[in-house]
Amino acid sequence: MAKKIVAIVGTYRKGKVIDTAVSEILCGARERGAETQTIYLLDKHVEFCTNCRTCTQEKDVGRRGKCVHNDDMDEILRAVDAADAVVLAAPTNFFNVNALTRRFIERLVPYAYWPWKANSGPKYRVAKPDKVAVTVTATACPALIGRIVMPGSRRALKIAAKTLGARVIQSLHFDCNAETPESPLSEKARRRAHQAGERLATRDA
Repeated sequence: MAKKIVAIVGTYRKGKVIDTAVSEILCGARERGAETQTIYLLDKHVEFCTNCRTCTQEKDVGRRGKCVHNDDMDEILRAVDAADAVVLAAPTNFFNVNALTRRFIERLVPYAYWPWKANSGPKYRVAKPDKVAVTVTATACPALIGRIVMPGSRRALKIAAKTLGARVIQSLHFDCNAETPESPLSEKARRRAHQAGERLATRDA
């Protein structure tokens, strides 16, 4: 049976570095027999989390609790839940993932069990990973500076993957993307992304 891979793309700029990298990842995955789907957060109606924690109160609800919002988030998460692997991709804006992606990440609270009277922090509802993931970030900085000064994006996407029940097998980071407004993804970077997709389609959790 073909693996199902869902990519969550948080860029504001379709067809640019982040989007191109994700396209290469999914191309590599399809070449290994996977079925792929791309979800652009820019095209979806996703409300802000209000931290009401209604979704975290009931214990035995499966992978995630019920959110009070009636928007596109449930549709997005149903696709992710049904997938064997995920790609989480976002640019780095002001030292961390951009606002579009942060809004999505904050809405992953239903994957936690955290009743009001608990004496500890939230617990992952998916305790053991049953998916694999690749994360994608990009900055305008050279690689070394970006990794040292701006680790927030990679960390945020890794935590998001864990929350969704996915184990990150590769984190792709693309740098020096501010030479021109149309800075393309290099051929070397495209190959890295393509190979990551091949790995994603052939690795198990």
